[in-house]
Amino acid sequence: MKAVIQRVCEARVDIDGQTVGAIGEGLLVLLCAERGDTDAVADRLLAKLLKLRIFADDAGKMNRSVQDVGGGLLVVSQFTLAADVSGGNRPSFTQAAAPDDGRRLYDHFVAQARRTHPVVATGVFAADMQVHLVNDGPVTIPMQMN
Repeated sequence: MKAVIQRVCEARVDIDGQTVGAIGEGLLVLLCAERGDTDAVADRLLAKLLKLRIFADDAGKMNRSVQDVGGGLLVVSQFTLAADVSGGNRPSFTQAAAPDDGRRLYDHFVAQARRTHPVVATGVFAADMQVHLVNDGPVTIPMQMN
Protein backbone atom coordinates (compact mmCIF):
# COMPACT_ATOMS: atom_id res chain seq x y z
CA MET A 1 0.00 0.00 0.00
CA LYS A 2 1.30 3.42 -0.93
CA ALA A 3 0.42 6.84 0.39
CA VAL A 4 1.56 10.38 -0.03
CA ILE A 5 1.07 12.33 3.18
CA GLN A 6 0.88 16.10 3.08
CA ARG A 7 0.81 18.28 6.19
CA VAL A 8 -1.86 20.87 5.48
CA CYS A 9 -3.31 24.03 6.98
CA GLU A 10 -6.53 23.06 5.22
CA ALA A 11 -7.69 20.73 2.46
CA ARG A 12 -10.89 19.79 0.70
CA VAL A 13 -12.20 17.53 -2.06
CA ASP A 14 -14.77 18.76 -4.54
CA ILE A 15 -16.85 16.72 -6.99
CA ASP A 16 -18.87 18.58 -9.62
CA GLY A 17 -18.40 21.83 -7.70
CA GLN A 18 -19.62 20.39 -4.38
CA THR A 19 -17.33 19.86 -1.40
CA VAL A 20 -17.56 16.23 -0.25
CA GLY A 21 -14.80 16.27 2.39
CA ALA A 22 -12.79 18.96 4.14
CA ILE A 23 -10.42 19.45 7.08
CA GLY A 24 -8.52 22.28 8.69
CA GLU A 25 -5.04 21.57 10.04
CA GLY A 26 -4.02 17.94 9.58
CA LEU A 27 -2.95 15.44 6.97
CA LEU A 28 -4.08 14.95 3.40
CA VAL A 29 -3.61 11.23 2.71
CA LEU A 30 -3.49 10.19 -0.94
CA LEU A 31 -3.96 6.42 -0.69
CA CYS A 32 -3.26 3.62 -3.18
CA ALA A 33 -3.95 -0.07 -2.65
CA GLU A 34 -1.70 -2.37 -4.66
CA ARG A 35 -1.99 -6.00 -5.70
CA GLY A 36 -1.41 -8.27 -2.72
CA ASP A 37 -2.23 -5.66 -0.07
CA THR A 38 -4.21 -6.84 2.95
CA ASP A 39 -6.18 -5.34 5.82
CA ALA A 40 -3.10 -5.84 8.01
CA VAL A 41 -1.00 -3.74 5.62
CA ALA A 42 -3.61 -0.97 5.70
CA ASP A 43 -3.70 -1.13 9.52
CA ARG A 44 0.10 -0.79 9.74
CA LEU A 45 0.11 2.17 7.38
CA LEU A 46 -2.62 3.91 9.37
CA ALA A 47 -0.86 3.28 12.69
CA LYS A 48 2.39 4.70 11.29
CA LEU A 49 0.88 7.85 9.81
CA LEU A 50 -1.11 8.63 12.98
CA LYS A 51 2.13 8.64 14.96
CA LEU A 52 4.32 10.32 12.32
CA ARG A 53 5.93 13.30 14.07
CA ILE A 54 5.75 16.00 11.40
CA PHE A 55 4.02 18.85 13.26
CA ALA A 56 6.02 21.50 15.08
CA ASP A 57 6.35 21.54 18.85
CA ASP A 58 6.75 24.76 20.87
CA ALA A 59 10.41 24.95 19.84
CA GLY A 60 9.53 24.69 16.12
CA LYS A 61 10.91 21.17 15.80
CA MET A 62 8.87 18.51 13.98
CA ASN A 63 8.09 16.49 17.07
CA ARG A 64 4.28 16.15 17.23
CA SER A 65 1.88 13.82 15.46
CA VAL A 66 -1.52 14.57 13.93
CA GLN A 67 -2.97 12.99 17.07
CA ASP A 68 -0.91 15.30 19.30
CA VAL A 69 -2.17 18.43 17.52
CA GLY A 70 -5.78 17.24 17.15
CA GLY A 71 -5.58 17.58 13.37
CA GLY A 72 -7.87 16.01 10.83
CA LEU A 73 -7.32 13.38 8.17
CA LEU A 74 -8.59 13.79 4.63
CA VAL A 75 -8.27 10.40 2.91
CA VAL A 76 -8.44 10.38 -0.89
CA SER A 77 -8.13 7.27 -3.07
CA GLN A 78 -5.45 7.66 -5.75
CA PHE A 79 -4.63 4.56 -7.78
CA THR A 80 -2.18 6.57 -9.88
CA LEU A 81 0.40 6.24 -7.10
CA ALA A 82 0.91 2.71 -8.47
CA ALA A 83 2.10 4.13 -11.81
CA ASP A 84 5.07 2.50 -13.49
CA VAL A 85 6.71 4.80 -16.03
CA SER A 86 9.81 2.68 -16.69
CA GLY A 87 8.55 1.25 -19.98
CA GLY A 88 7.62 4.36 -21.90
CA ASN A 89 5.72 7.60 -21.75
CA ARG A 90 2.33 6.18 -20.87
CA PRO A 91 2.09 5.02 -17.24
CA SER A 92 1.14 1.44 -16.50
CA PHE A 93 -1.09 0.79 -13.52
CA THR A 94 -0.81 -3.01 -13.39
CA GLN A 95 0.44 -2.91 -9.79
CA ALA A 96 -2.72 -1.15 -8.57
CA ALA A 97 -5.22 -3.39 -6.83
CA ALA A 98 -8.22 -4.48 -8.86
CA PRO A 99 -11.08 -1.99 -8.40
CA ASP A 100 -13.09 -4.22 -6.03
CA ASP A 101 -10.02 -4.96 -3.89
CA GLY A 102 -8.97 -1.31 -3.95
CA ARG A 103 -12.41 -0.17 -2.79
CA ARG A 104 -12.51 -2.77 -0.02
CA LEU A 105 -9.05 -1.78 1.25
CA TYR A 106 -9.85 1.94 1.00
CA ASP A 107 -13.12 1.41 2.92
CA HIS A 108 -11.26 -0.65 5.53
CA PHE A 109 -8.60 2.04 5.96
CA VAL A 110 -11.25 4.76 6.35
CA ALA A 111 -13.30 2.69 8.82
CA GLN A 112 -10.23 1.99 10.94
CA ALA A 113 -9.23 5.67 10.79
CA ARG A 114 -12.70 6.72 11.97
CA ARG A 115 -12.49 4.22 14.82
CA THR A 116 -9.15 5.54 16.06
CA HIS A 117 -9.13 9.24 15.10
CA PRO A 118 -11.79 11.88 15.82
CA VAL A 119 -11.71 13.88 12.56
CA VAL A 120 -11.73 11.91 9.30
CA ALA A 121 -13.07 13.19 5.98
CA THR A 122 -12.86 11.49 2.60
CA GLY A 123 -13.18 11.84 -1.10
CA VAL A 124 -15.26 9.35 -3.10
CA PHE A 125 -13.58 6.18 -4.33
CA ALA A 126 -13.02 6.16 -8.12
CA ALA A 127 -14.66 9.57 -8.59
CA ASP A 128 -13.22 12.42 -10.66
CA MET A 129 -12.21 14.74 -7.82
CA GLN A 130 -10.58 18.12 -7.46
CA VAL A 131 -8.31 18.25 -4.41
CA HIS A 132 -7.57 21.67 -2.95
CA LEU A 133 -4.93 22.09 -0.27
CA VAL A 134 -2.63 24.48 1.47
CA ASN A 135 0.50 22.44 2.07
CA ASP A 136 2.08 23.56 5.34
CA GLY A 137 5.86 23.79 5.16
CA PRO A 138 5.68 22.33 2.55
CA VAL A 139 5.82 18.89 4.11
CA THR A 140 5.12 15.98 1.76
CA ILE A 141 6.14 12.43 2.66
CA PRO A 142 5.78 9.32 0.52
CA MET A 143 5.05 6.12 2.45
CA GLN A 144 4.95 2.50 1.41
CA MET A 145 3.90 -0.40 3.58
CA ASN A 146 4.19 -4.06 2.57
